[in-house]
Amino acid sequence: MRKPILTIFFQFNPWRSSIGGIQTIIRSFIKYAPDEFDVRVVGTGDELSQSLHTWQEAEFAGRAIQFMPLFKLQNDNHRKLIPTTTLRYAAALLGRDLASDFMHFHRLEPTLATRRWRGEKTLFLHNDIQQYMAASDGKKVIPWRHFPAAYFALEKSLVRQFDQILSCHTGSLELYRQRYPDIADRVAYIQNSFDDEIFYPLPKSAGEAARRDLAQQLNLPETTRFILFAGRLHPQKDPILLLRSIAALQEANVHLLVAGDGEMAADMQAEVIRLNLSDRVTLLGALEQPQVAKLHQISSVFVLTSSFEGLPLVALETLACGTPIVTTDCGDTPRLLTANSGIVCKERTPSTIAAALRQVLQHPEDYPVESCALVAQPHTARAIVNRVYADMLTRWEQRGVSDRVPDYVR
Repeated sequence: MRKPILTIFFQFNPWRSSIGGIQTIIRSFIKYAPDEFDVRVVGTGDELSQSLHTWQEAEFAGRAIQFMPLFKLQNDNHRKLIPTTTLRYAAALLGRDLASDFMHFHRLEPTLATRRWRGEKTLFLHNDIQQYMAASDGKKVIPWRHFPAAYFALEKSLVRQFDQILSCHTGSLELYRQRYPDIADRVAYIQNSFDDEIFYPLPKSAGEAARRDLAQQLNLPETTRFILFAGRLHPQKDPILLLRSIAALQEANVHLLVAGDGEMAADMQAEVIRLNLSDRVTLLGALEQPQVAKLHQISSVFVLTSSFEGLPLVALETLACGTPIVTTDCGDTPRLLTANSGIVCKERTPSTIAAALRQVLQHPEDYPVESCALVAQPHTARAIVNRVYADMLTRWEQRGVSDRVPDYVR
């Protein structure tokens, strides 16, 4: 009997620092893949070593996989208004047949090339599509918002090829069921997840010692409390609103840490100077997951000022480290939070966000570590990923195809 093959399609390189929830989810699906499966990833290569368009034996997080880079990509943390990387990835799939028993897609556009591919196809939805398309604040968030009819026409032409559509956002789940009632039974909710081997609370004494060490490294007072943002510096996250909220926060010995990179990095640097925040904000650039986890563990509060979201993985990672969240009212994070794990800001204004941050900073006893970690507990990556694989294996066995060898494994 041969093993079923899962092929994951996304334009990134698992071994390189790449900011985003999709990348984190894919890494979890590789790391926690059961031995009953062979895993392949179709992604992008680095500048020097990896050969293109060929399967290569590789290892990620101790897991043997096959990897095929379609083109070389230097840095996907900076994205343009026109999604050239997504379009380039989709174009690179045209004329190929990389089908396998199971295929996971995290963007719709590349599936223009896959309609005739055999095998079970799953589309993952990561954002609130309605807010994604309806944003009207003039920010350069995504090009599709300027052509919603074209996007939905493309979606309509592609969506029925999927055997399963998994959404981590309840709004998009209902939207798909309403728009496509004939395939509503294929649309289901999937919990986002965090890796509890990386994100967990520190003992109080260790956390305090680490916080003091970081304050000393940054030449800040030993009593400094940290506010953290981690993620892509993209218009969706509205990092300018974040900085203006810090400017509105009148609280002694408080410092904002920004762990991330993206197309708005230069805009943020300019805004820091304009608002005279150089001694209250540190832009750390892109960091690896373990480094980000350490920042979660020592911060007093995490802040999200996004204009739209699904359920961002960073929210789960924050809570898993025992840190409360202040968030704008978008996506599924407000549904996740409890009264003693964070605050939802009903208005997206600097004063409202600053007031919520002040509340958490002045009353940390109202947001204990245990309450935050308890919210995240049902979302461990190992458990959620294993359930998905178990369902896939059941369907595979029910189809009775394990004794047949298709073209793509010969």
